[in-house]
Order: sequence, then structure tokens, then C-alpha cells
Amino acid sequence: MHIDARHIENNTIIEGDICIIGAGAAGISMALEWMHTPYKIILLEGGGFEYEASMQDLYKGKTTGQRYYPLESARLHYFGGTTGHWAGFCSPLDDIDFKKRDWVPHSGWPIQRKDLDPYYARAQKNLDLGPYDYSASYWQKQDPSLKSLLPENDTVWNKMWQFSPPTRFGTKYKGTILEAKNIHLYTYANVVNIVANDAVSAITEVAVKNLAGKEHTVKAKQFIVACGAIQNARLLLASNQQATKGIGNNNDLVGRYFMEHLEIKSSELWLAESDLLKLYMWDFGKTKARAELAITAQQQQAHKILNGTASLTPLEIAKNQPAFIDIWTADPKERAKNMKAYSGNEKSSNPANGYKAFQLFTRIEQAPNPASRITLDTEKDELGMPRAILHWELTPLEKRSIRTIYQLMGQQLGIAAKGRIRMMEYLQEENDNTWPSFTGGGWHHMGTTRMSNDPKQGVADANCKVHGLANLYMAGSSCYVTAGAPNPTLTLVALTLRLSDHLKSILSKSKI
Repeated sequence: MHIDARHIENNTIIEGDICIIGAGAAGISMALEWMHTPYKIILLEGGGFEYEASMQDLYKGKTTGQRYYPLESARLHYFGGTTGHWAGFCSPLDDIDFKKRDWVPHSGWPIQRKDLDPYYARAQKNLDLGPYDYSASYWQKQDPSLKSLLPENDTVWNKMWQFSPPTRFGTKYKGTILEAKNIHLYTYANVVNIVANDAVSAITEVAVKNLAGKEHTVKAKQFIVACGAIQNARLLLASNQQATKGIGNNNDLVGRYFMEHLEIKSSELWLAESDLLKLYMWDFGKTKARAELAITAQQQQAHKILNGTASLTPLEIAKNQPAFIDIWTADPKERAKNMKAYSGNEKSSNPANGYKAFQLFTRIEQAPNPASRITLDTEKDELGMPRAILHWELTPLEKRSIRTIYQLMGQQLGIAAKGRIRMMEYLQEENDNTWPSFTGGGWHHMGTTRMSNDPKQGVADANCKVHGLANLYMAGSSCYVTAGAPNPTLTLVALTLRLSDHLKSILSKSKI
């Protein structure tokens, strides 16, 4: 069922059992889990069904610290959310990503990989992926031409990705959501305030506004915030009428530990003999699975480095590709023009025997850093909500890790007589912790309401419930403790499915 919040009577009171705030990958995945149940589900989406400049303007903000994309261009404000410009990359986090690592400050999830495995398997369906098998051997059996660059060793391994078509949640699931009798989707319903009881121990309602001047109140028994890592933190911080620091922010942790994946050209691979390296190549919309080179957990521990991977692109193609940080602007028309030119640079001679030189492109986790954070600006948007400020701050550990990754890969290539690696100039000086201008991220926003069973270490507990509040949950990548190397979509959907099962377990024992 769909209701346009601009077209209902002002100050309408909307009531349901569960209120889901945000209709992106997490919010829609949550709503789908509650179809055909006896519960009334309120799904709130701030935008409509298509891109609108006025809605994107609500996502504008400021950035400080490490250079970053315009905030309004790195996420989308309409039904389906940022899956509207998602490229479809999917891979689960590794076992080590969940562990407490003594060389990675603030690491250690309250859950482990095995706790998410059943939900990863279920999430594959939501994202239109293949079987839940991310071993290189499985995919090599499907296609024997997918040969490994290196022989099996204890240092470098093939980390596999699967590729969603990509699934546009706003397109694929629109009809399903609208036809579900117990799902009540409200578009143009921007939540601007979360209201708690007098003791600030439970949420009673949320305030909704839109650009048509309408204001509404939504009451429910359980509330799930699924707006993305920046907006999740922004909403909690802005809800400061009852709690001066913001809802759930008694320990000043909301908005802290913002993480991105560093995505940056790093080295060149020169092979002894030309090769297609088919296992590592990606053709948008066609490739079902590919590998990226990664460092084993054993060697990460031995060298005290972060988890990262290297993807390969023929050098003759990569050398003509500008950095995404330079082409992904705030203007959608300019972005489209830039991307068209970028895609045109991917054309090559495609020699039958392959290539001798490849660009190595890094995707690496950012070390959790409390100084990397979301705060509120004094400037407000058209709905009166303070705009977000992102301060993105890196540490020397990220750069040392990238340098070590390529040193280790280079050693293994030399041992196998496969080729050599030439690191880019910015990595060659060990005492240089500066970053080149083309340093970018993957629009992967994580960590601003991190999980921990200790309220002094995290905003939400192992079940994503905000500490100190009986019925407020955070859904999505804002709950991440560490980022790992993979793109976050698969894991955030898996976490959402786990949260949904947890809520169903609670509600089965009560009358909600």
C-alpha cells in the first residue's frame, strides 16, 4: 500500500506496529521480511520513486579533513536508495574482519562470521546472486579458463566477488511493496525528530515533514532506522530536544568511527608473459564472479596490516581513466557526462594473447578512528534539520598497509617467476604518510552507530538495538565495527535479515 505524505491531511497521526525509517537496501529488505505477517508495518521514505533535485538537496553537507565527494552525490534520496547507482559488487567479510586485532585499534565485533553465514546465504536471493559459495575453486570448476595468477601459497589468495545485475531495489521491489496489504509505504515522509518517553528509555513516535509543508506523527511499538550511515547518525544527533547530545548518544559515540574503503590506484603489474587473466577481469552487467588478490589472515597478523584487495585492469585502459574523486561531482548531468567519457576510455585493442601490464587498484578497509566522524552543522536544510558535516580522517596504518600488501604480492610474483610489481611514487617512501590528490573512496559509508555490547564502546548492541532504548534499532552499515575489504551491500542486507529474525523472536514471545 502506498500513501504520498504530501497529499494527506496535515498533522495526520500514523500508527503501526513497526516503523522502518528509510527505504533503501536495508529498509526494503526489512519490510520484505514482514510481509504476510499480522503486523502493520510503516515504511517511511523521504523521497519519491524518482530522482529529484529538491530531495537530493536535503542531503547536502560539508566535508573536512581528507578530500571527499560532495555528500549529496554519494547517496540517493528516493525509494530504493543508493542501490540506484550501485555497481553490484558483493562479497562477504572474512573471519579476521570480525576478530579483535591488537594492531587495529577499536577492532572486534560482538558477533563472528559464522553468526552471519546463514543470513549471507539468504541475502544472495535479495541481491539476485548465485549460490553462496565464494571459493575460487567453485567458480573455476564452472569455467576452467579462470586460472589463478599465482600458485597456491600462504601469503596471497584469490578473494572472490559475485556481481548483482545490479539489483535496483526501487525497481525490483516497488510492486511487491505496494501490493503487500500489511506494508504501508509513505513517500515524501522525511523523519526530522525521534521522540522518546519522559525517561528517554523508549521511543514513542517520530516527527515527519516534507517540502509541501505537511507535518505528521508516526507512532509504533518498534522503530528501525535504516537511512544509511551518514543519515542514521545525523538523525540521532538532531533528535536532541530530550537528550542534549542526541538520542542514543550518552557516551558521545554517535557519528564517530565513520569509515570508508580507500579506493586508489597503487601499483603496476608487469608479467613475464602476456595473459588475459580472465579470473580477475570484470565486464559490467556480464561478469558473474571474479577474483581480487588479497593477503591471508596469517600474513595480515604477521605484518600487522589492514585487510585489503587488489583488482587488475589492463594498464593501457587504466592509464586513461581519471580518478573517481575527480569525476563524481554534485551535478548529476556533469556526472553522467564524465561517466560516459570514463566508459569510453575502457575500450582497448583486446589482444588475443592478453596483456603484459596491468594497473593494480586497491580497495582497503579504514582503521576505526573516533576522530573520523559525522557532526551537525549550524546550517539547516529546507525542513529545518541541521545539515551533516563529515570529517574524514585517515591514519598512517592505511598507507603502511597498502605499501606492505604490494611488497608481499611482489615477493610472491617473483618467487613464482610470474612478473614484477612497480609501486606508484606515493608509496615508495616509507616515512611519507601523505596522500595523493587522487585518493578516493567507494561511497561506502560505515560505522557511525557501531556495534558493541559495551555502551562505552558502541552505540548499538550485538542485535543492533541502541543502548538504553528498549525499542530503537539501527539497520545497515552504520553498525559496522570494521569495514573489511568487500563492498558493504551484501553484509548490510545480511545484518538486516538477522535483525529481522531477532525482532520476530522477541515479538513471538509477547503481544508486541
